[in-house]
Amino acid sequence: MTEKSKSMRLPSVHIVWEFTDNPWGGGNQFLKALKKQFIQQDIYRDDPEQADVILFNGHQFQKRALQLKRKYPSKIFVHRIDGPMSLTRGKAGVPTDRKIFYCNNWIADGTIFQSEWSQKESARQGKKNTNRFEACIINAPDPDIFHPPVQRNASITDSRTQLIATSWSSNPKKGFDIYHFLDLNLDFSRYTMTFVGNTDAPFTNITTIGPQPSIQLAKLLRTHDIFIAASLVESCSNSFLEALHCGLPAVARNNSSYPELLNGNGVLFEGENDIIEQINHVASHLNKFRAERNTIHINDITDRYLSFFNEIIEQAATSRYTPKKLSILTYYYARVLLKKQ
Repeated sequence: MTEKSKSMRLPSVHIVWEFTDNPWGGGNQFLKALKKQFIQQDIYRDDPEQADVILFNGHQFQKRALQLKRKYPSKIFVHRIDGPMSLTRGKAGVPTDRKIFYCNNWIADGTIFQSEWSQKESARQGKKNTNRFEACIINAPDPDIFHPPVQRNASITDSRTQLIATSWSSNPKKGFDIYHFLDLNLDFSRYTMTFVGNTDAPFTNITTIGPQPSIQLAKLLRTHDIFIAASLVESCSNSFLEALHCGLPAVARNNSSYPELLNGNGVLFEGENDIIEQINHVASHLNKFRAERNTIHINDITDRYLSFFNEIIEQAATSRYTPKKLSILTYYYARVLLKKQ
């Protein structure tokens, strides 16, 4: 608990989610870390009836969130938004975006975007500004798992600089154009490269490891030197932040949210024409990048969530705008539309 959280009123919170310890998407990993913080501060409630704030996420468990809103219309509902999905999934993602925007309109008293890029693109894709309360709060991983090595392993005999990339999804937009380019063009007498996760096609020179639980993934990250982040679209990549928090400088694609999140912890690249040049630059200045590491701790992220919750709660006492209430007619109309999308 930070000094800031000690001084603020701490609302009780319930998260609409089914948590898993297995390798899964970034939303699960971040929400696990956030829940852990709430538990440590004794404000997490497994029973939503006992919570002041109900946090729901993206397009997942929307019917459950809608049911809770119908049952507890006076509670504060906050929607954590990802995407837009249509930018990663194409036309297949359009119905998902519509579901997200519908639920945000009907249920949410406040909206948390994971990056300014995501906020702007959501508006471009059709999200209406129906909430008085919006905030951009990035993610952060569990520091008990994702942290720099206590000391570098001096016993490693391979003198090559070790690169690593990770992705739970095998969507081609997750940067596989760059990874396959590196597989064929990287100087493997100077570098090694490991990919952890699911691939769209096999590699020839890059070592592939299947999806790993968080503890094993963090250990793998700490044995490498540079993280390669090549996705074409990311609203706030958890795998990217996990690598930064493990002490790896990154070479990240200059698009979507990466410029926001990089924060001096590496360099940006444009594409195949400069990726190897940028890798060479970071490899030549590894100690400098390691010494100047700059990341935001989960404690600070948790404080930002709680401050945002409190802002809505305080205004709800005097404002007719929050919390939103669902009539029986609107509730069933929402269920029908969600079923159709």
